[in-house]
Amino acid sequence: MAKESSSIEHQMMGYDRAITMFSPDGRLLQVEYAKKTVRQGSTAIGMVCKDGVLVIADKRLVDKLVVPKSVEKIFQIDNHLGAAASGIISDARVLIERAQLKAQQNKITYDTPIDTLSIVKDICALKQICTQSGGLRPFGVSILIMGVDDEGARLYETDPTGIFFQYLATVIGEYETEVEEILHKEYNENLSINDGLKLCIKALKSVVEDFSSDRIDAAFIALKDKKFTKAKKEDLEKMFNEVKVKEVKGKKKEDKDE
Repeated sequence: MAKESSSIEHQMMGYDRAITMFSPDGRLLQVEYAKKTVRQGSTAIGMVCKDGVLVIADKRLVDKLVVPKSVEKIFQIDNHLGAAASGIISDARVLIERAQLKAQQNKITYDTPIDTLSIVKDICALKQICTQSGGLRPFGVSILIMGVDDEGARLYETDPTGIFFQYLATVIGEYETEVEEILHKEYNENLSINDGLKLCIKALKSVVEDFSSDRIDAAFIALKDKKFTKAKKEDLEKMFNEVKVKEVKGKKKEDKDE
C-alpha cells in the first residue's frame, strides 16, 4: 500500500513525465509502465527440451471475425532462431526485423549462422538505449528468443529494460504467475518437444478462460536439424484434445494488446 501511495505521489510530482528522470527512490516510472504493458499482453511460454527448444503463444483472438492464422505472435529470425512476443506486437516487429537483418548480415560477412546470444544482446542494447534517451519511450514488449547453435538449445527472455536472462523454461504475459507455478511443478529437462508442447498447452488450458486450439501458435527447433519449424495445426489440435485439465483457475482480463 505504501509503495502504491509513493508511486501516485511521484506521478503527481511529474517523475513519470520523462524517461530520463529518476524518482527519489531510484525508479524509472516510464520503464515500469512498459513492464505493466507486457503483463497485459497475451501469454507466451518458452521451454528447452532434451531434443530441442520450443515457444508457444496464446493468439488471444479479440474478435470472432478475425482469421486466426492472420494473428502472429511467433516469428522466425533465421533458420536456427525464433521468437515469441508479449505486449505491443508492433514494437516486437521492429525488434524482430532488426534481428533478422543482423542474422543475414552475419551470414553474408562471416559465412556462418549467428549465435543466439549475439541476437539477444543486440535487441537488448536497443531496448536499453530507449530507457535513457530523451524523446524516446521504452519498447513495451518482452521477447522470448530461442535458438540452436554450437552451444546447443538455448532460450532467453528480454524485458523492456534491456535486461536478459537465459532460462530452461519461462513465461511472459498476463498469466505469467499462474503458468510459472505450473512450470516449477511439472517441467524437467528430459521432456521431449512433443511432451513440452503438451505441458505448455496444459498450462494455458488450465489458466486461460475460453481457450481453444485456434488460439495456439507454436514453433520449435530440433537439435538434429537446427531448423525453425512451425507446429502443424492438426498436431496442436490433437494435443489440445488429449490434454485434460480440472478447471480454469485464471480470471478473464481485458484484451489490451494487438
